[in-house]
Formats: sequence, C-alpha cells, structure tokens
Amino acid sequence: MQAWICNELSGPDALAWQDAPTPEPGPGEVRVAIKAASLNFPDLLIVQGKYQMKPPLPFVPGAEFAGVVEAVGEGVKHLSVGSHVAGFGGTGGFGTHTISKAAVLMPLPPAFSFEDGAAFLCTYGTTYHGLMDRGALKAGETVLVLGAAGGVGTAAIQIAKAAGAKVIAAASTDEKCALCKELGADATINYSTQNLRDELKTLTEGKGPDVIYDPVGGDLTEQAFRSIGWRGRLLVVGFANGTIPTLPLNLALLKGASISGVFWGEFARREPQNNAACLMQLAAWYMEGKIKPVIEHKLPMSQLKEAFALMGTRQVRGKVVLVNS
Repeated sequence: MQAWICNELSGPDALAWQDAPTPEPGPGEVRVAIKAASLNFPDLLIVQGKYQMKPPLPFVPGAEFAGVVEAVGEGVKHLSVGSHVAGFGGTGGFGTHTISKAAVLMPLPPAFSFEDGAAFLCTYGTTYHGLMDRGALKAGETVLVLGAAGGVGTAAIQIAKAAGAKVIAAASTDEKCALCKELGADATINYSTQNLRDELKTLTEGKGPDVIYDPVGGDLTEQAFRSIGWRGRLLVVGFANGTIPTLPLNLALLKGASISGVFWGEFARREPQNNAACLMQLAAWYMEGKIKPVIEHKLPMSQLKEAFALMGTRQVRGKVVLVNS
C-alpha cells in the first residue's frame, strides 16, 4: 500500500507519500481499500500538533474516508469482503488502505457514492448532533449558520431545512452567499460587507436567532451571541478563524441563553447507539435527496498537499475530496 506519512508535527509540507506494508485486520477489525477521503479542519491541526488528539509518530493522517472492505478480522459479522463503507477514525484515511474497527464503520447503500460517503460522516454527523441533539432544534425556529459555505456550514443549511427551520446563512463573499441560497437558505448575510447584528435584527424582526451554529469563532462569535434570541442556544463547533473567542457571560444570563459544545467524535464514542440512530436519519434524508455533500474539488490522493493549500485559502465551498483511481 501507499500512504501519506507524518513523521514530524510541522504541517503538511513535512508529509511524505511512501510505500508501507499492507496491514492485516485483527479481531473486530477490517481492512478497507480506500476509494475517497475528504479534508476536514482537524486534519490540518493534527499534522501541526495543535489538535486535542495527538497520535504517536509516525502516523497516517486523514480522519474521513470511504471504500470497500477488502479483508475481515475475527468476530466481524455485519460486514464482509466487498461491503461499501464510510469511516471516521481520526487518522489513516490519506492512503490506499487502512485498518478500522468494524463497529464504527457505516455501511453505504448502493446509491451512495464513495465521494459523498467520504464527505459525509464527520460533517453531517457533527451537524446533526449539534443542531438536533445539543441545539434541540424545532421546526419553525430560526438558525444562524456562520461560515455557511464551508463543509459543516453547508451541511447545517441542509439539515436545518430538513428539520423545518428557517435558515440565515452568513458567509464572507457574495459568491458564497449565492451558494447558500442555492442550498435552501432563507436569507444570507455577507459579514465582510454587511453589519451582522444590524442584518440579524432586520431579518428576525428584532427577536434574534433561536440557534447559532458556529464553526468559525473569532470576533463573529460575540457579535452573533449579542443578537441571540430569548432561550437561544449557541453551538460551539470549531474555530476555523484561528482564534478561540471569549464571551461576557452576562450575555447568557440576560438572554436566558445556553452555550453548548459540539464534539461529535466523542459523542459517537461514548453514545454509539444514539449516534447510530442519528446516522440512520441522515442516510434516510440522503436517499430522499434532502441532503447531499457539497464537493467543490476532487483531486488524486497523491495531491494531498495541493488539497491542504486549497483549504488554507478559506475560499473552498463545501469539501475537498481526494480519490484513489
């Protein structure tokens, strides 16, 4: 097999595309021939040594992948050689093969493409867990999505609309806002040229959003939180801005608002049955055409460094996916 090997935590430039022994699955494991893998922001942090999970060196980065089961370890009953699966393992995805615990893999229906499967679990699992579980989103409520043209942002628009909510999508360019409208957003805000708080006041008739989905962080978080509605819920998803915000907690008191962390990977580990139910709903919505990953760039697996460079421009709409031919 071949894989991108991380030998030092100095960023993508230090990664090397190398031959490696093809591993054999142990008990409860399967070997997956990877057909596609997608980039997520934590993939960059982990090769920089800045992520909360720090695997021992050397390792193969790449949290999210899809492919075909090629070998099955002892005790695996629900998967067999030839099964199409999607996985989210934290590492191992940026290569031609990987070993995964069978229990954490999602079987893909025949109509589910490998590219969509590779861009699905983390993005949509995080967003469903955030909006529906942590945010207790109800039909008729208003959701503000920050960074709405990114991977989790586009998922948030689709999931919120599938749940019957009104969506205000906030993004940094008119082109990104246009994409959000195409995905079903009821209104958009270009926070590079428009005042976020003024626009929210107008769009919500002064009430403020019920739920704020925030994968961005930085200065936008406080601006949005100052506009939140009564009993509103701020969902802390990530910090793509690069700055972890600090919030005056009197704002939560005055609005009767809550601040909830969204850590899907840990949720999936601690509450596997609840996570499986979430994924079943998401798969059903995918088959009904209500949700579909937005994939702007597809590159060969050997072009991982170019893919990281694209993600670093923060101009990517949706996801970047790498494919093995």
